Amino acid sequence: MEIIFHKYQGTGNDFIIIDHRENEFKTIGEKILKQLCDRRFGIGADGVMFLCTKEGYDFEMVYYNADGKPSSMCGNGGRCMVRFAKDLGIRREVYRFLAVDGEHEATIDLDNTIRLKMQDVKEVDSHATFAILDTGSPHYIKYSNDVRDIDVVHKGREIRYNSEFEEEGINVNFVENIGEYSIYVRTYERGVEAETLSCGTGVTAAALMSAHHERGFNQVEVQTNGGHLSVEFNKTGDESFTEIFLCGPATFVFKGSINIKE
Repeated sequence: MEIIFHKYQGTGNDFIIIDHRENEFKTIGEKILKQLCDRRFGIGADGVMFLCTKEGYDFEMVYYNADGKPSSMCGNGGRCMVRFAKDLGIRREVYRFLAVDGEHEATIDLDNTIRLKMQDVKEVDSHATFAILDTGSPHYIKYSNDVRDIDVVHKGREIRYNSEFEEEGINVNFVENIGEYSIYVRTYERGVEAETLSCGTGVTAAALMSAHHERGFNQVEVQTNGGHLSVEFNKTGDESFTEIFLCGPATFVFKGSINIKE
């Protein structure tokens, strides 16, 4: 089976994207998806996304992690998918698409910044040194003063596979304040089971926990190993946030084809 694919990246979080509007690839299963993401024996990526038709929307985003299993929402993937839709000729002032966690909207600025609207957050499990919240994917936010020196894979895996989270998994983010309105974030991602250069839902979760205004508009600048993002949001309560936007670039890398044995 020949698969035509496109490779995109958003601050180093990279994805294989497949145009699935004609439903050509119904037979792609977990084993093949995992093979596609393999960086030594496949194309290599943090995940695979399918752009599908969906009545009432510009498209539907269907996402699988690098382990071949269905994923929860991916913020950087969503931004890459919007860029891919535009490159396919789907032109909108405001894109409306469906993902696993519901409806999303996005716009593309002239400088290629994509503003992706995320789901509202209505609950946070806060502790002295960490917090847990869901921004489309579940995230563990661990505060630190030395994020650059942390062994993210070792420390992240300890938390992700402890007895509380092992079955469902959780993404683990190490967060450091590096300025009045800026943070540094490194993430261990479940499904990839490694550190990724950037995680959109993780960046969003970390930014919400770093709000500088107790109420109203906030903008937090975020540095990741893969580049710079920003998160805009309204803080409406101690544990509630609305009008959340993940903002940053999404870039086409290359297009190709690969033959896979079914």
